[in-house]
Amino acid sequence: MSPADAANDQLFARTFREVFRRHASGVAILTVNYGGLPFGFTATSVASLSAEPPRFTFNMSRTSSSWPAVANSTYLGVHMLGLENRELAERFARTKDRFGGDHWETGPHGVPLLKDVPAYLVGRIGLRLSFENNAVVVVDVVEGSLGDETAPLLYHSGSYVRPQPIEYEI
Repeated sequence: MSPADAANDQLFARTFREVFRRHASGVAILTVNYGGLPFGFTATSVASLSAEPPRFTFNMSRTSSSWPAVANSTYLGVHMLGLENRELAERFARTKDRFGGDHWETGPHGVPLLKDVPAYLVGRIGLRLSFENNAVVVVDVVEGSLGDETAPLLYHSGSYVRPQPIEYEI
């Protein structure tokens, strides 16, 4: 590879990362029980896959410390976060002590459920599609709960942010 090609590849890699940093995403925490222990991590890749049947999907790195738990478990929980859950998002993204305390309880199918979140779903893992060092996981929803409606926690340009309404006139 020539020096010019290498420089172009580096520029493209920076551009690619910046494009997705500028794409705001909702913040969620995924949890799973593996071998009787709770595992969990913060994610911004959660998306609805279908309403009928109810399914969602997420992506994760197979080098994640949580991957063995996701790869070998049957049920998983996703918790949609609101603005008041920022500390929880940071805890599951940056610390190893994710389950120390009383902020969670064991839910259906043994899935760790976080308390005081706007909504959660519990589902059966239907598909794990590995691609290089990453995986796409498809989950068939079996249960869920809605709490109080609140403003969602968003992630944008490397920071947690709050949504702002757009003034709109007709």
